Formats: sequence, C-alpha cells, structure tokens
Amino acid sequence: MLGAYIKTVYTNVVSLLKGMRRTGYYFTHHKEIITQQYPEYNPPLPERFRGEVVMPHNENNEHRCTGCTACELACPNGTIKIVTKFEVNAEGKKKKAIDKFVYHLELCTMCNLCIEACPTAAIKMDQAFEHSVYDRRELTKILNKPDSKLMEGVE
Repeated sequence: MLGAYIKTVYTNVVSLLKGMRRTGYYFTHHKEIITQQYPEYNPPLPERFRGEVVMPHNENNEHRCTGCTACELACPNGTIKIVTKFEVNAEGKKKKAIDKFVYHLELCTMCNLCIEACPTAAIKMDQAFEHSVYDRRELTKILNKPDSKLMEGVE
C-alpha cells in the first residue's frame, strides 16, 4: 500500500518535471511562437462552420419564410418558435404569414436540421461564433426584421 503511494507520487513528479522542461524550453527559445493572440489574429473558419441561424432579407426588406413551421418541427429541442398571423391580400383571400420568427440561441445545438427542413431556403447558418453575453435573454432573437414581408414568387 505504501509502495503504491510512493510509486504514484514518483510518476506524478516525473510528469510535472517533463511539463516544466517543455515550458522552460519555450521560455528560452523565443523564435517559436505557440500562443496566438485572439482579437488581433482571427483564424479563418472552415466554409461549413455552423455559428447561428439567420434569416437573410433583401434590400426591399423581404424574406423567403412562408411560415410553414417545417423548421420548428425539425428542431430537436425547441430552439425555433414561429408565430404566424393571417393577412388579407388584394383579392380578399386570407394567407398565412409570419409575425415573429423567434430563435433561442442558448438552446441551439447547431445541428443544421432546421436549414435542411426549410422548403424555401429562408434560413441559413451564419459564421458568427462570438456569443458571449451577460444576460441570457439577449440570446433570444427575432430573426425577421420589423415590417418585413414575403418575397414575390415564393410559395
């Protein structure tokens, strides 16, 4: 029992000295830079990196979301909530439209299932990855812009 304890202490001390030797080497050889300074150096992200869900709008404040709720149904943990309303068009017909597209970033696992399920390609994954906030409520986002409307020709 005492022998096992001494052996454990010995292996831990050897491991510590190996790490300190490596640290001492890098301290005395300044040519090799190991640490990258983050705010000054932003590494390029891979093209398929998934950061957060966004809803692109064009210059006329139009989006492609029809309010079909396919993305909401595909989301495994309830990250997306679509609030719909009925609008009356010029012909007097009622048509479903989105009122709010609520996205809870704090719940999102970036699985991409909502993007795959969207039949009109109304949402996509963005490359944003800096989501640090002090208040968790700031991670709940409304993706459709105020007074935005559906693009012509999207059904």
